[in-house]
Amino acid sequence: MKAVRYHQFGGPEVLQYEDIPVPTPAAGQVRVKVVASAFNAADNGMRAGFLPIPVVLPHVPGYDVSGTVDALGEGVDSLEVGDAVIGFLPMERDGGAAQFVIAPAEALVAAPTTSPLADAAALPSVALTAWQALFDDGALQAGQRVLIVGAGGVVGKYAIALAKRAGVHVVATASPRSIDAVRAAGADQIIEHTHADLLSAVDGQVDVLLNLAPIDPARFTALVALVRDGGAVVSTTAFMPTPGDEARSVRAATVFVLPNRDRLSELASLVDNGTLHIEVTRRIQLIELSALHAEAVAGRIAGKVIVLAG
Repeated sequence: MKAVRYHQFGGPEVLQYEDIPVPTPAAGQVRVKVVASAFNAADNGMRAGFLPIPVVLPHVPGYDVSGTVDALGEGVDSLEVGDAVIGFLPMERDGGAAQFVIAPAEALVAAPTTSPLADAAALPSVALTAWQALFDDGALQAGQRVLIVGAGGVVGKYAIALAKRAGVHVVATASPRSIDAVRAAGADQIIEHTHADLLSAVDGQVDVLLNLAPIDPARFTALVALVRDGGAVVSTTAFMPTPGDEARSVRAATVFVLPNRDRLSELASLVDNGTLHIEVTRRIQLIELSALHAEAVAGRIAGKVIVLAG
């Protein structure tokens, strides 16, 4: 089968498009015939050796995947051959940038039926990140308020939709090019961050401040004043500390997305009932993955890119 993998850590040039044997599932595992995988910023950091994730070389990237069940390992009774599935695969194991991938059965759920199966690869880790940030780390509840900084990205739009579904009032910052998308996602108040001073633009304190964007540390610390006593500051920017305020019991939490099969299944259902919309900005072929990594090194990748297995 065709796959993209790297035999050593380094720049995008270490990614090799090559033929490797079709893997065989062991007990508790499933072989998936991949339709698509998704590119995430963490793929770039893992390939470069910056993230402390213990991958075994050579490594196939792409921990978000969609496809059909092709073979079952011993003891798997929750899935059947031919099932359309999506999964957030263990990041330390081989991923979906290949024509076939081995996955633990518990990592896979039924794919949304209202979305093209390829596009569904864009859902798992980003939607799980949004949910975890809001409700696990942020402990948001109905009737509360959240400020989402950098809401124009993919995670931000999922976070807006999930917060609104939960009965939370959403204040969101956005750039001029993303304001319409943030409004469409359901934000109650949108602040154009290039012109407004958040400390004066936000009307009253919020229960949770969720940061999804690179931000100056001093500015981030200043924004903690917008969080009520006993609230929380949650951030996905793992490369810098998340500030809190112990004197006011404002908690600080940094999101490291975790697998959760039941939650992923619910997120797929929310796609089918129209609560969530899967965003795919671009679709590329497997052989183009090295070039996409080079693009990511040169600058931030806008939107969500999926990689078609072919």
